[in-house]
Amino acid sequence: MASRIDPIEELASLKEESRRGGGQSKIDAIRKSGRKTARERIDSLVDGGSFVEIDAYVKSRETEHGMDRNSILGDGVMAGSATIEGRRVLCFSQDFSVFGGSMGEMHAQKIVKIVEMALKSRLPLVGIWDGGGQRAHEGVTALGATGELMDRLISCSGRIPMISLVMGPVVGASALAAAIADFVIIGEEHGEFFLSSPLETPEVAEEGMSSRDLGGAEMHASRSGIASLVATDEDDAMDIVAEILSFFPDHCDALPPVLHTSDPENRICDTLTNIVPDDSNRPYDMKKIVEIIVDDNEFLELQPQYAENIVIGFARLGGNPIGIIANQPKVLAGCLDIDASVKAARFIRTCDCFNIPLLSFVDVPGFLPGTVQEWGGIIRHGAKLLYAYAEATVPQLTIITRKAYGGAYLAMSCKHLESDYNVAWPSGELAVMGAEGAVNIIHRRELKDAVDPSATHVELVGEYRRKFGDPYVAARNGWLDDVIEPKETRLKLIRALSPLISKRVWQPPRKHGNIPL
Repeated sequence: MASRIDPIEELASLKEESRRGGGQSKIDAIRKSGRKTARERIDSLVDGGSFVEIDAYVKSRETEHGMDRNSILGDGVMAGSATIEGRRVLCFSQDFSVFGGSMGEMHAQKIVKIVEMALKSRLPLVGIWDGGGQRAHEGVTALGATGELMDRLISCSGRIPMISLVMGPVVGASALAAAIADFVIIGEEHGEFFLSSPLETPEVAEEGMSSRDLGGAEMHASRSGIASLVATDEDDAMDIVAEILSFFPDHCDALPPVLHTSDPENRICDTLTNIVPDDSNRPYDMKKIVEIIVDDNEFLELQPQYAENIVIGFARLGGNPIGIIANQPKVLAGCLDIDASVKAARFIRTCDCFNIPLLSFVDVPGFLPGTVQEWGGIIRHGAKLLYAYAEATVPQLTIITRKAYGGAYLAMSCKHLESDYNVAWPSGELAVMGAEGAVNIIHRRELKDAVDPSATHVELVGEYRRKFGDPYVAARNGWLDDVIEPKETRLKLIRALSPLISKRVWQPPRKHGNIPL
C-alpha cells in the first residue's frame, strides 16, 4: 500500500513549485538581461512582509498544443494585497519566465479577481506589466478573458487610482489594458509598449527600425505622450509609484492626504518680483515660478518631454496636494496646441476624479496658428481643455502672470468657467489679442491713411495698452478677484485654498457629459 503524502510536505512542495515560475534557467536569463523577476518586483514595490498572495496555484485549463503537460502554477502572474509606505494597495506583476508573460485565460482571470478586490475595497491598484500579449496557444479564450479584464479596469476608472508600470515588452490587447490606468510609468532600458507586434510592423521588418524606436520609453515620453514618467531603473519605478500615490486618496469619495510641512505658509517670495521680463515677447521659465511658490520647492512634473509648451504635475500648498497646470513661455511662447490641450485636459480630469485642487499659471498668447493645427482638429482638442476646466468641481485657483489672450484665456481656468480664485500680477494682460494685432485690425484704415504709419502705429499701440493692457479692466468687472504682488503669491494662494477644501458642487443628474473626443 502506497504511503500517504504528508499534507504539510505537499503544501511546501507546491509553494516551491509556484515560486519557481518558468524554471531557474529562465529566471537566470531575466536577471542576466538586467530585469527583476515578478516576485522581486513585488518585493521592491511594497513594504517588507506586507504582501499577501492569492491564486498561487492557478493553472491554465487549455489542453491543446501540449498546454496541459506544460502548465505552470500561478500561470505567469503574481497577484495580491500589500502596503506601500503604510498605504493599503492591490497589485499584480506579470512573470516573464512563464510563456514570456503572455496572458492566457486563467492569467487574465487572476488579474480580474485582484481588480475586483481593489474596486470593492476602494483601494489603489498597481500593475507591473511585462509580457508578450495574449497567449496564441489559447486563442479566443485568452482574448475573451482579456476583454473581461478591460471591462473591470474601466469600471475602476475614476473610482480608484490606477498605476501601470511597463517593465518589459507589453504588446497588443495587454497594452490597451495597461494604458487604461491613470498613470503609465515606463522603464527606460527595458520598457516597450506596442499595440502591434514589432514582427508585424513594416518599418521594423523592412527599414531596420528597432523595437525601441517603435515603442520604447523615449518615444512614448516625447512623441506619443503615453508615458507619464520614465524610470531610470526598476527601483526608480517603484519609488515613482510611492511618490504619485502620496498625492492621492484611496478612492474618489475621500480627500487626498495632507502632509505636514515646515515651509512657512506666509513665506514671502521676493525672487518673483522681477522674474517676468519687461519685454512681453521675452521668454522665461514658468517652472521656476511654480517651484518657488510650492511647499519645500518640490514639484513632481509629469510628461516633461511631451507638449513642453504646457507643464503639469503635483505639488503641495500648506500641506495640501494640488495639481498644477502652467503655460510655458519658453516653448512656442506658451501657445496652446493640440498636444498641450489634450495633455492638460486629461490631467485636469484625473485631479477632479480624486478631489485634488487645481492651480493654473497663465501666460498664453493664444492657440497655435497654422494648417497643421487646424487640419489636425485644434478646435475639437482645444475644446477638450475648456470642457475639462468647466466640468471640474474641485477648488480651482488661477494666477495670470503675463498674457491671457482670446480663446486661450477662456480655456485656461478663467472666472467665467466658475474658477474659484482668480488673480493676476501687475504684469498681467487680459485681452482678445496682443496690442499690435488689435491695432492692426481696429485701426487698419487709419493706419493706411496716416502720414507716418509707423509713428501712428506706436501711438495707437500705446493707447490700446493703457486701456486694455493691464489687469485692472478685468478686476473692475469682477473677472479677477485681486491683483497681487508676485512676492505674496504663496501666502495668497494658501489662504484662498483653505476655505475651498470643503467646496462641494451640486450638479443636475445626467448619465455623463459628451466631451468632444
